[in-house]
Amino acid sequence: MNKLSRENRARILHLLCEGNSIRAITRLTGNDKEAVSRLMVDAGKAADWYQDRVLRNLTCRRLQVDEIWSFVYAKQKNVRFAKNAPANAGDVWTWTAIDADTKLIPCWYIGGRESDSAIVFMDDLASRLTNRVQLTSDGHRAYMEAVEGAFGSDIDYAQLVKLYGESPESEKRYSPPVRIGIRKRVVEGDPDPNHISTSYAERHNLTMRMHTRRFTRLTNAFSKKVENHVCAVALFALYYNFVRIHKSLKITPAMAAGITDRLWEMSDVVDMLESWEATLP
Repeated sequence: MNKLSRENRARILHLLCEGNSIRAITRLTGNDKEAVSRLMVDAGKAADWYQDRVLRNLTCRRLQVDEIWSFVYAKQKNVRFAKNAPANAGDVWTWTAIDADTKLIPCWYIGGRESDSAIVFMDDLASRLTNRVQLTSDGHRAYMEAVEGAFGSDIDYAQLVKLYGESPESEKRYSPPVRIGIRKRVVEGDPDPNHISTSYAERHNLTMRMHTRRFTRLTNAFSKKVENHVCAVALFALYYNFVRIHKSLKITPAMAAGITDRLWEMSDVVDMLESWEATLP
């Protein structure tokens, strides 16, 4: 089996992280689809391995969390009609946390939207922090038990509940409901009312959709395997945290958070991948 060169690896990974589909990359680079897909999976596993180690002992002060929908193989309502659908086909949710100050993504989790997934996500988030934080989520019930179990009373936690009304265009497909207001609800501790917000988390959802092709709606670029979906999200998180310069910060989130003192290039991502490969038996 021929191994891709470092330059080819860096180019393919850059194209993946900028929202290109696997088939588009095969046309742009001339590489085989299986080679591109295999590289994405390996890089995703390496990105998860690396960030799990370095995103520790974080001194975040204000965090926002949210979850974003996607699906694997087929939408949940269509799974029973799909041919050869794998056992884990259907809707999946990507839970993400973002630091409101550094814009760092300290952790993420891919699963369902029920309490079990929220608990795993919050336990992971709590294990990466060294100090008391202010946390804001939306009004999703699953957060209540998960936050209490992960942080206890050692947190300033509030929910931003959005209130929606009837839309005059409600019968049109894909028309979102009209938001008529919000309600800030203190759940634990003494959160600063001025910083009860999920704006950064919601804006990050757009960034994820723009940079990860399999999140793009109304295309055939969705994930066919949940394992590949997990790897794609991990690779995006590495690119977002370490490579992509944040427009308002003028540096990367990892630099703003003090995790690294330099801007990563795609060659550094390849170096990280090779370090992970060296650990394999």
